Amino acid sequence: MHIPVKVDYGVRALIDLALHADSQPIRASDIASRTMIPEPFLAQLMHAMGKNGIVRAQRGPQGGHALAMKPEDIRLSMVMDSLGSSENLMACLENSTSCIHVPSCSQREVWESVETAVYAILDTRTIADLVTRSRAMTSDAPRDQDVAVQSANN
Repeated sequence: MHIPVKVDYGVRALIDLALHADSQPIRASDIASRTMIPEPFLAQLMHAMGKNGIVRAQRGPQGGHALAMKPEDIRLSMVMDSLGSSENLMACLENSTSCIHVPSCSQREVWESVETAVYAILDTRTIADLVTRSRAMTSDAPRDQDVAVQSANN
């Protein structure tokens, strides 16, 4: 299954919003600089996710973006549906007339099972799960001073 880069970037942006959530909306430029997402592309992603009720935007000098839902309510499958294409893993899964082998294809069931399994995983993972994991990974990462001390001791 192909996960479009816009889905990956959308998830990254949502994690950033959740990690830096406070009473003020977060500027797109801040999200873009922390996540390395090109700002014009980020604007498109935020607009699409806003239309689907995942984020909200506030205009003006104190404007920016915020999550429109709790991080634990935003499933990765929602992001995929919001930003992903409707492409299936194999064209025959969406349109059985696209392949002459469909009537007797033994592989089709396998690809369908793979796609179903991937979607089931995306449906059980939330932005809150990834925020928790991100925080744990950040706290486990060695700090620059720790690395320098270890290098000096070796």
